[in-house]
Order: sequence, then C-alpha cells, then structure tokens
Amino acid sequence: MSRLSGKVALVTGGARGLGAATVRAFVEQGAKVVFGDVLVDEGEALASELGPAAAFVRMDVREERHWNEAIERAQAMGPLNVLVNNAAVVHMASILHTTNEDYRRVFEINQFGTFLGIRSVIEPMKAAGGGSIINVSSIDGLHSSAGLSAYSSTKWAVRGLTKNAAIELGRYGIRVNSVHPGGMYTEMGGSARSTLEELNRDVYANFPIPRVGLPEEVAQVILFLATDEGSYCTGSEFVADGGWFAGMRNPRMPSS
Repeated sequence: MSRLSGKVALVTGGARGLGAATVRAFVEQGAKVVFGDVLVDEGEALASELGPAAAFVRMDVREERHWNEAIERAQAMGPLNVLVNNAAVVHMASILHTTNEDYRRVFEINQFGTFLGIRSVIEPMKAAGGGSIINVSSIDGLHSSAGLSAYSSTKWAVRGLTKNAAIELGRYGIRVNSVHPGGMYTEMGGSARSTLEELNRDVYANFPIPRVGLPEEVAQVILFLATDEGSYCTGSEFVADGGWFAGMRNPRMPSS
C-alpha cells in the first residue's frame, strides 16, 4: 500500500526546488496535495504534469486569506492531515548592508509565514483526528554563516517555534518537526550560478559526503515525517546535510 494513501497535504513553496520534489514524492505515495506558491507559471505546469491528485493555488504565505483559501481547497479533497511549511527566501548581505526592508521581507516569509501556517491548520487537523506539520528550517538554523543574518535568524526561529508547537499540539495527535537541509542543487542553492560539477568541486569537496544534495533526497525525509512511520517523532530536528554539521574533512589530517 502507498505510504500516504488516504492523506491530504498542503505544501507551501511547492512550485520548484524542494517544494516541487516534496509534492511529487507525496503524489507518488498516494496523497492528494494542494501546493501553493507565488510562481504561478511553474506551479500550474507542475499541477498539469501530476494530474488530479495535485492542485496548485497562488499563495503568498504572508497573507492569512491565502492560507484560508488553500486550506479550504485542501479540505475539499478530504480531512487535512499534513502541512509542509517550505516557502522561504534567502538574502545574502552583511548585517551592515542589510536594510530594514530586506530583513522584514525574510522575516515575514520565512518566520511569520510558518507561524501563520501552523496556526491556520490547528483546527482542521484537530477535526481530522491529528496530523503532521513539517517545518523546513535549514542547516543555518543549527549554526550560521557570514552574510546570512536575516536568513539564519529566521531559520533558528522556525526551529524554536517547532518545539513550542510540538508541546502545545501533541495532545491533539498533531506532530510538529523541523527538517534541516544542507546545500541543495536548487535555484536557491546555486544551480543558476554553477553546474553540479562546479559546486561539487569548489564547495563540497571536503564535506563528509563530498557533493551537493539533491532536493529529492531531502524530500524523502519530509515524506517519512508525513507518514505514520514517524508516529512517535515530534519536536525534533531532522538533518539532511551530507554531514556538514558534523564537520569538514581536513585533507592534511590522517585518514583523510
């Protein structure tokens, strides 16, 4: 039997990258999926490719009315069981050169959008008898890098919000976990600037797994948390980073 048979999911930022890989994985495993994005052309193309099991809605996660519309669309397919808060933006600049507007935009999408999503699905998931909320944070929600003050601080906040929501919602059968990808070969991760081979050579050569990750690999972690296989997992971080957080291989050291 398919791992998500009978489940209805809502995925944000689903038109491309990790979001699109997650939508595909969910549909392949039997779920009905509503996915939202501001990228209308890409979203409509993916929905057309996947057929009646997937529906696209134009969605800005900063807008509460868009959440209400997306949830209504999902509930037309059945009880809402799964939410993947994936929509995010990155802004790379020093603190000195990050404007108020830059910071607010990253905060509103990455952090406030995740908050709105969690709050919006509580009642639908309670009515469904439970569910799984998966918040996509980042490896930069566990440590940080220069130039990522806005992005990293919001991804740390998503991690904290995940734990709070897990404590509050567990009694309703709602599990809440965060996923922390490392580098991925997506538009956000640099695919528009470098080839896969260039990234592996120039950036990832000394990682424990010496290559950039693929969105399909991280989508499998999200899939696990959406299924009943993750039934005793809540309030936890699931890291898929090729060993980045463990540390780098130093070519000068023994056994390297």
